[in-house]
Amino acid sequence: MKNKLFIFMMCITLVFTFVACAQKTENSEKTDTKESVETTDNSEDTKEDTATEESKEETVDESVTKLADKQVFVKPDFVKALIDGKTDYDNFVVAEVTWGEAKDSPDYLKEHIPGAIHFNTDLVEEGPVWNYRAPLEIEKNILANGVTSDTFVLIYGPDLPGASRVAQCMLYMGVKNVKILDGGLNAWKNAGYETEEGEVKPNTAEEFGVEVPAHPEYVLSLEDVQNKLKDSNFRLVSIRSEEEWKGETSGYSYIPKAGEPKGAVWGKSGEGNSGMEYYVNDDGTVKDFADIEAMWKEQGFDTSNELSFYCGTGWRAALPWLMMYEHGYDSTLFDGGWNEWQMHDELEAQVGDPKDPNFEILTVKDLPNDKALK
Repeated sequence: MKNKLFIFMMCITLVFTFVACAQKTENSEKTDTKESVETTDNSEDTKEDTATEESKEETVDESVTKLADKQVFVKPDFVKALIDGKTDYDNFVVAEVTWGEAKDSPDYLKEHIPGAIHFNTDLVEEGPVWNYRAPLEIEKNILANGVTSDTFVLIYGPDLPGASRVAQCMLYMGVKNVKILDGGLNAWKNAGYETEEGEVKPNTAEEFGVEVPAHPEYVLSLEDVQNKLKDSNFRLVSIRSEEEWKGETSGYSYIPKAGEPKGAVWGKSGEGNSGMEYYVNDDGTVKDFADIEAMWKEQGFDTSNELSFYCGTGWRAALPWLMMYEHGYDSTLFDGGWNEWQMHDELEAQVGDPKDPNFEILTVKDLPNDKALK
């Protein structure tokens, strides 16, 4: 009897032990499963966070390295990315533009953007009119500086009108991508980027790639302007100082007569024969185009008109042309400007502001020859 009772108690004990172990195993499996789920969820969160951060980095990079089709003015961060090989533009030339050779530049040999060549404005224009050179001559000169129609050209210089002149000419010739460093070398240095000294010799190129000029429609000749002035929607816009606009001075030591082509409107510029304070901020960056449009409307014309810009010899006028180009408007550059106009005795000129009582119309031959800049 005792043996049977002992055996029965042992069986009961084994049953309870088995049940307890089974529950422990089940709880352990549930716990492991929960921890596994939590680990998986955390892993997915980490992946999402990482993907978000990578996406942010890509967005930041793209804002620096990707440009709009006709964007002209670019920031120092883009230029740094360009020369560091972090953009899609691997065939590029960076050029500091001034009049004269590298030795004549006020600062090129002392400091310039790393890798920048020097580009003389004389390579695209010549006196005494200071119009663009013959297209084939310009083609030869820019090929000697490594520029083809497919080269990405980044331009800057101490004189924004001079840099604008060369940029406009290269677009006229058919270079597809031409940009200007907004704010010039000062903007580069203020961004904390290093400069280098000495002269960088350019590479050369063999074939330009397109027939030149690829865009003759960007430039008007003297004859073109005379015909266009018959169109009531056409506006010949003087980008000159107030003293030049009023006929008080020609603005140049080599231009003897003062005045403006008959029918011109005033688009303003700034002080002297190179100031562009109405278009450029104190830090050298270009003003907002909306501000420029508002100024033009006050002067009696706007972007609904067919606009052609001129100045004395084409430098200052190139800047508003580039602004129009960047914002998707068609306009032209009257290359010869006042210098060429005043060389033709038979043409009519206006002297004084049309709103002033002393305003008059004279033929060029009747203009006094003592208005050259002293």
